[in-house]
Amino acid sequence: MDIGLISLIIFGSLILFLGIGVPVGFTMGGISLILGFIFWDGLPSIDGFVLGSFSEFTKSTLTALPLYIFMAAILMYSDLADDMYECIYRWFGGLRGGLAAGTVIISSIFAAMVGISSVATATLGLIARPSMLKRGYDDKLTIGVIMAGGTLGLLIPPSIVAIVYASESGESTGALFMAGVVPGILAAILFIIYALVLCFIKPEMGPAISSDQRFTFKEKLISLKSIALPMLVIIVVLGSIYFGITTPTEAGAVGVVGALVAAAAKRKLTFSNIKNMFLMSTKLFSLVFWIVIGAVAYARIVSVTGIGQSIANYITGVDINRWLILLIIMAVFLALGMVMDTIAVLLITAPLILPLLTSLEFDLVWFGILFTIAVCIGGLSPPFGMSIFIMKGVAPDISLQKIYSAVWPFIFLFLLCIALVMIFPELALWLPNYMNG
Repeated sequence: MDIGLISLIIFGSLILFLGIGVPVGFTMGGISLILGFIFWDGLPSIDGFVLGSFSEFTKSTLTALPLYIFMAAILMYSDLADDMYECIYRWFGGLRGGLAAGTVIISSIFAAMVGISSVATATLGLIARPSMLKRGYDDKLTIGVIMAGGTLGLLIPPSIVAIVYASESGESTGALFMAGVVPGILAAILFIIYALVLCFIKPEMGPAISSDQRFTFKEKLISLKSIALPMLVIIVVLGSIYFGITTPTEAGAVGVVGALVAAAAKRKLTFSNIKNMFLMSTKLFSLVFWIVIGAVAYARIVSVTGIGQSIANYITGVDINRWLILLIIMAVFLALGMVMDTIAVLLITAPLILPLLTSLEFDLVWFGILFTIAVCIGGLSPPFGMSIFIMKGVAPDISLQKIYSAVWPFIFLFLLCIALVMIFPELALWLPNYMNG
């Protein structure tokens, strides 16, 4: 059968079933089983899919995934975000826009601890927004900093997206973790500068708290203890990887122990919380598990039919600037990120995109960061960005129109971040290269 017709069948059926609402994992898996029977020796193709999935899940890279998800769940139910926000309120409340800038900092720290954008967005939507509104902050600015800061969990390590990308690309998880540090900090700094400058120009959007409500230096110092344990968990996890003491998988286990200590110190290891921690971990990992199984089967059928390599050969054989091809790929990621889960976007596109990028001689670690920033933008983008519906869920009084208008400045700041990483690749590559000596 003609390769063009096979491509149309494979990708057309994928778009069709996703469009009618079939879950991503079942769509990819079901299509692969049917087409595998047709194009890959009938029933024996099922053995190939099963063995491929087993091989994928026994990779040392993916064994880290449940550990980091469990660490996220422990920290989620330890109420650490409340105390961290109180600390930021004491230190930054006296500045115009200080609470907005401080919320970005807390979002970054909390997102780094959990590695999932939805958790940080939901938690701070419940904690930070009421506090900022009570102190006269503009609601659109409040919504924007919470949502943009929450998405940094995909970029700042330890990131669950980085683990899955490492498994698909064959790159080092540790290198991808380190590659996300500088761009993640850069994005947070851009958000903070924007909030402070905006509130300096328009003081009514983020007024400073009155002098009688401000805290003494001693009270500020006391509040620092609330961020000591979360920061210690992050430092131990990343530091152990950076100095070569542990692998990323072992660091995940260390992080779980650190998170349990932090929860115990807060007296949050109750039966109810432990139950919720395991439920959250099981639900999230089960979701990823089924998507990965479907993606493995889908990648096999794309490989067996030769579609991926054919498309890569065709594009590289055409006289098109490779940077233009990269920009088109990024535009596709931006569009898919608006309607699909981040990991699903990666696993659906990986069989096609990664061989093409290798042929075009792009660094896959560097591209991994560009991909992550792109799906951060997709998660914020109207009309279907995932973070939009999470914010609407935790704050039902906000109209979707207000959320849409709140996120645009931060989308542009993320695009600026992508441009800077493209122009200066060392922003992503310096730290992993330095780590590798």
